[in-house]
Amino acid sequence: MDIHNIMEEQVYSRINELYDKLKQDNASWLSCDCENCRLDTVSYVLNRIQPKYVVSGRGATYFSDVLRNSQLNADIDALGIEGIRLVNSAKRPYHNVARDKCVEAEVNFPRFDFPTFQGVVMDGSSFEPLSDAAVTLRLDGEIAEMKDITWANPCRTFKTSKGAYSFWVKSIPAEKDGELKKFPFTLEITAEGYAPVAYSFEVPLTSESTDKGKFNMTYALKIQDLFMFRADIENPME
Repeated sequence: MDIHNIMEEQVYSRINELYDKLKQDNASWLSCDCENCRLDTVSYVLNRIQPKYVVSGRGATYFSDVLRNSQLNADIDALGIEGIRLVNSAKRPYHNVARDKCVEAEVNFPRFDFPTFQGVVMDGSSFEPLSDAAVTLRLDGEIAEMKDITWANPCRTFKTSKGAYSFWVKSIPAEKDGELKKFPFTLEITAEGYAPVAYSFEVPLTSESTDKGKFNMTYALKIQDLFMFRADIENPME
């Protein structure tokens, strides 16, 4: 199916206009308008407005009046400015590197492609998501390289993302298609005032030459929720 959210073009276009206008006006608080910062802002806005899905060109025509709605565009502008300020105040590492230089190049030789790893860090006493925890992913004891360098390792958890973290490990060459191998990973988590946590797991993979270079949420491994306890509180699970 060719399903498309037509709000993507609307938001993408307007965010670029806002960045260009702010840059032209020499806004003192605008410290960067690189491609990655602009895309982060587009993502911020799209996650906060109602999508408009279409399957055909006729559907796009049906929504043409909606896209010209002044209130909708005012909402996009307000969220856009809010997003630009947030993105500029907490820029990603490597944010100013061109997108084609950030992602691992497509290859056609046998390799092990990893799913994205997704998990949540929780406060063991309140069972609430824990923010400002540092999460490090290690492979065979070494910090795992990411497929996309804008995915930080170590990364931090945030209140807005409810303690969630994610990793996308760089693929590893194999000798041939169909090779089976288990990869040992360890998550190390630290947070101020909390006892550190380490969690180990294995990921079995079969090598193949089919490219999985594009991010795909369906190819993901959900890590069990990990609980942290304050250093002055005894962990009842031990």
